[in-house]
Amino acid sequence: MTPTLVWGAVILYALIALGVAWRSRERGPQVPDMAGYFLGGRRVGGLVSALSYSATTYSAFMMVGLAGLTYAGGVGALGFEIIYFAGVSLVAIFGPRFWAVGKAFGFVTPSEMLGHRYANRAVAVVMALVSSLFLIPYAAVQLAGVGYLLSGMTDGTIGFTTGVVVATALALLFTFIAGIRSVMWTDALQALLMIVASTAVALLVVASLGGFETLFATLADEHPEALTVPGSGLFTPATFLGLTIPWFFFSLSNPQVSQRLFMPASLQAMRRMLLGFLCFGLVYTAVSVLWGFSALIAFPDLENSDLATPRLLSSAHVPPVLGVVVMVGILAAAVSTIDSIMLTLSSMLSRDVYAMARGGGDERRQLRAGKVVLPVIALLALGFAELRLDLIAVLSVAASTGLVVTVPALIGAFFWRGGTAAGALASMLGGGVWVLGLYATGATPLGWPPGIWALPVAAALFVAVSVCTAAPRRTADTFIATAERALPWRR
Repeated sequence: MTPTLVWGAVILYALIALGVAWRSRERGPQVPDMAGYFLGGRRVGGLVSALSYSATTYSAFMMVGLAGLTYAGGVGALGFEIIYFAGVSLVAIFGPRFWAVGKAFGFVTPSEMLGHRYANRAVAVVMALVSSLFLIPYAAVQLAGVGYLLSGMTDGTIGFTTGVVVATALALLFTFIAGIRSVMWTDALQALLMIVASTAVALLVVASLGGFETLFATLADEHPEALTVPGSGLFTPATFLGLTIPWFFFSLSNPQVSQRLFMPASLQAMRRMLLGFLCFGLVYTAVSVLWGFSALIAFPDLENSDLATPRLLSSAHVPPVLGVVVMVGILAAAVSTIDSIMLTLSSMLSRDVYAMARGGGDERRQLRAGKVVLPVIALLALGFAELRLDLIAVLSVAASTGLVVTVPALIGAFFWRGGTAAGALASMLGGGVWVLGLYATGATPLGWPPGIWALPVAAALFVAVSVCTAAPRRTADTFIATAERALPWRR
């Protein structure tokens, strides 16, 4: 595929998306507060929430990472993603509770919520720092996905670094124009582009390979290991569990996703958001797995499986114009995740870390601090992406493994009055150090990878330390009662 066609599509997409972002700025308040800039004033409708939630969650990981994981590991990749899909059920349990306490107490970030629940601002600071530590590599994964995409589709004429820089620049522009309002509306545009283009071209590729019956017959004849459970090559039972356990809790552990639970205008809007996301995710998962299988048949000898989608898009199986449309959809998916991560981390660092260091501070100062932090986060992610480490899908799960240490404190906040600040701090700090130690040394105690160990270690620390320390009963009672009153079956 010619670089001219690729650059033309990227520039056209950027102009349209920037126009949408600027229009969203005109529709909102000119001097927003923290909730306005980072949460859209808590007035986001169900349809926009569903599209934005989908675009933020389904990033370059899907069409580049999951397709590459299917190419390398076979049908086990589908099982891996289906378990994540099952984990979205957590939103039905925690979504109304997040929304209720966020509205009642004015929370902007999940870390601020935990700091209030455990009556200790250090809890908020530690969660913000742990999230930054593990989310910046996850943002880098999205940038790497764009780098591989543009480089692979032009046979290296557009360099990996150029693709990374383009994605970083677009994400910064979208976030600076109007904060979460511009991100939500550009996400909605990007989600529609992602789902329509990728589905249409996936069906076209399958047809060019002989149709679904021929596709799976060829897989059974030439790559039977790709259709075995848990999959070929990459997957063993321990590896599969290590990847899927952190992924199941993604909707709760990743703050750029859980922060979205503060944004809907009502519980009805949240319900529409969840249903829309589930429909979107089911289709996008099937499409991404089909891409991986199709690439395995068409190009069985790729050295890097993350190049499966770029190679397929630049091949004779896909007309150049349609290929470049899908490329733009994948670029849009990556950018939508990057800018959401940047906004969430900047809100946590300004709302919790900066505010604690300054003894509070008004919202205008916090907002200025958040905007200053945005390019710093972007540059850190860009530098990490340049390392080009491992499979995109595996790196994504490694980031989620680190974030899963926050889950016991989050669950305890709503369901265990005996949970304490000391327990929350021990689980996040101790669990985070444990995960980093395992990844740094390559250790696998009992033959289990870090993804299996992270949650039980963090949970054990949370329970053990909480039992031995005093809990803020009055704060816990008020917090839990506020969350419970908002539940539809309680009302």
